[in-house]
Amino acid sequence: MPLSPDRNPNPQLKKHQSLPDLWLKDPQALKNVVLKMRLQSLSSSNTPPSEPEETLTLSQSDTQDDNPPGPDYTALLSDQLLLIILSKLTESQHVSNSLVCKRWSVLSGQLVRSLRLLDWEFLESGRLVYRFPNLECIDIVEACMTLPRNSGILLSSKLVSFHVGTRFWDARFVRQEDLLHSDLIDVGLRILAEGCPNLRKLVVIGASEKGLCSVAEECPTVQEFELHCCTDMALMGISGCQNLQILKLIGRVDGLYDSVISDIGLTILAQGCRRLVKLELVGCEGSYDGIKAIGQCCQMLEELTLCDHRLDGGWLAALSYCENLKTLKLHSCKSIDPSPGPGEHLGSCPALEELHLKRCHMRDYQGVRALFLVCETVRELVLEDCWGLDNAVFGTASICRRVRFLSMEGCSLLTMDGLESVILSWKDLKRLRVVSCNNIKDSEVSPAVAALFSVLKELKWRPDSRSLLSSGLEGTGVGHKGGRTFKIK
Repeated sequence: MPLSPDRNPNPQLKKHQSLPDLWLKDPQALKNVVLKMRLQSLSSSNTPPSEPEETLTLSQSDTQDDNPPGPDYTALLSDQLLLIILSKLTESQHVSNSLVCKRWSVLSGQLVRSLRLLDWEFLESGRLVYRFPNLECIDIVEACMTLPRNSGILLSSKLVSFHVGTRFWDARFVRQEDLLHSDLIDVGLRILAEGCPNLRKLVVIGASEKGLCSVAEECPTVQEFELHCCTDMALMGISGCQNLQILKLIGRVDGLYDSVISDIGLTILAQGCRRLVKLELVGCEGSYDGIKAIGQCCQMLEELTLCDHRLDGGWLAALSYCENLKTLKLHSCKSIDPSPGPGEHLGSCPALEELHLKRCHMRDYQGVRALFLVCETVRELVLEDCWGLDNAVFGTASICRRVRFLSMEGCSLLTMDGLESVILSWKDLKRLRVVSCNNIKDSEVSPAVAALFSVLKELKWRPDSRSLLSSGLEGTGVGHKGGRTFKIK
């Protein structure tokens, strides 16, 4: 049978379209599939998703936000003008301002003046000085430690606060192995000094002479140092700080540090830092020679604080060389001076105005008497939570004839007789503060003391808190069996 010319002799079978062909013809379907696969992969993953490289959109209408962002008018402002505006805001707003954009983050970092560093890598990488180039005060103590920060155990004291582990070595929480090597700390101090030349205060632990020299050379405006776990030789590094005025040295601290600062370090300090105005020694050893060197060389010293000192006997006599000393503070001292020597050889501080004793053991009669002899010119005497301060020991305070202000708190051994004998001998007394001295009773106040109270310019009298509470509740029935009680509704 002849074939018709209109027909194809080899007809091709109709090809079925595959799924890729359908997706290529319909891009919308492809986007829906990719998005669904992306959502499934994210929901099955246990780790948080990373930021996608590009944003998938279903349609052009989805890309149009109902509330599109307005124009950034701050882009029209110069960095100097915007920096002035941001500086008018409070410091608590610096963090939120830095999250607005990268430009605001850089400018907000220039306004930060004080910082406590927790991550050493942030300093070592150079990001710290890039992010905060105008730092004036920085504390890097915790960053210099390798102790675990996720232990959940926070060790806090009046000197330092950091996280510690569960182990305890040789009656100490911090070992030498728990600190970064001194060479690594010196490198970090070099980076910090070169990047922040306006530095005024530095708090550091375990620094050596080399690292402190870097700060002294690159930061001519540094005025205050707080050196933890310091040694004698490290003090040679701060001798180049010509404007250093405030210094706090922390040597041996029970349970924390085991470093030694002796007469050698005190002599190096005295010869190198002659402009010191305020000096605090914590857990430092030494003797008469070290204190004498400080008094002779540091002529501008006005305030001296000794905390838990380990000074040898006879150091009190060296205070007479501190001719311009105005304030003397003793904190947490287990003894004042075990062997002060004869009173005629002690001398005195002619310019001394304030004497503060806080949480000190004052059972040694001779040591306390020698202290008051050296400080006979004081006008303000503050005694707080001092152990062993009975009538006989406090009676030696009558040596100080110029006292105008007396503050006593937590002195439970002192009675009204001991207090009366001293305050009546002070003819210049103008202000009196007695708090929580439970052996002093209101009923024992004599007419002479009452007359003194009437002429004082300032009086705070709360010696026995228990009697004050009972007298305030007298007649109310509260505190007696079967009496009244308060109930919060």
